[in-house]
Amino acid sequence: MKKYILSILLTLFLGATYAQRGGERYDPEKLKAAKVAYITTRLDLNANQAEKFWPIYNEFNDKREAMIREMAELNNRRDIQLSEEEAKVRITKKFEIQQKLLNEEKLFVDKVSKVISYNQIFLLNGLSRDFARYIYQRQRKDRQ
Repeated sequence: MKKYILSILLTLFLGATYAQRGGERYDPEKLKAAKVAYITTRLDLNANQAEKFWPIYNEFNDKREAMIREMAELNNRRDIQLSEEEAKVRITKKFEIQQKLLNEEKLFVDKVSKVISYNQIFLLNGLSRDFARYIYQRQRKDRQ
């Protein structure tokens, strides 16, 4: 029953997300709420788990996104000619960021394993990607 209610809420949030608002294609707050509903439903989190899970997840996700942006900046402008030394520095920096990302993920798993099961953590791994895919498919469907 809980899954059905959350699915309905998710659908309502997603429907509202696509409403035009000031020329934007989506409302970031509504999209975030839809993602929370999607992940909460898929992980089958109870209220107590969700209350403890989301602050840990949000902190990790913010750090993760910052590191991904940093790596993207290193890869920007690949068309310019780099000296061998500059290319080496960028590659080394990329490896450092990837190691830092791995370390952060290990810390996240350690923290969140006190709140949810390892099976739920394992499922979480692909849920953000699944949510993005779901949004993309809905957008394509709405355009047609």
